[in-house]
Amino acid sequence: MIAVGDRIPDVELKAVTTDGTEDVNTGALLGTGRVVLFGVPGAFTPVCSDFHLPGFVLKTDDLKAKGVEQIFCVSVNDAFVMGAWGRSEDAVGITMLADADAAFTTAMGLAVDASSFGLGTRSERYAAVLEDGVVVSLEVEKTFVDHEVSTAEHVLASL
Repeated sequence: MIAVGDRIPDVELKAVTTDGTEDVNTGALLGTGRVVLFGVPGAFTPVCSDFHLPGFVLKTDDLKAKGVEQIFCVSVNDAFVMGAWGRSEDAVGITMLADADAAFTTAMGLAVDASSFGLGTRSERYAAVLEDGVVVSLEVEKTFVDHEVSTAEHVLASL
């Protein structure tokens, strides 16, 4: 699993913003400045939609006031689902990253088998702070249904 002091993996993903969808390279995209990256098991799933993403939406301005330049949400979903989820949650100021084949999640060492929930390979629930592409903080939940250490509030308290 990726750890504090490690450089973020360099993987191709789809980024979904208000301007549309584009191919991005995580090394370049996440490699400059102070960045918050949070991973969720799935768009439109209960904990992700009820708590995790909405918490970051509500705290976007607070995070930016603490020096966070960009906020990214990544999930093992396709770009169309990530775009629809971002719009449904009014995730302005958060770039949605689609990791359709779990390549980034696997490179991070944060893939989890959620087959028992009918989801297949998914991401652990986590939040990371990156400085110029290096992990300076990483909090991974005990299980992907937990929602304590990966919250926007927890990230804010660590900045």
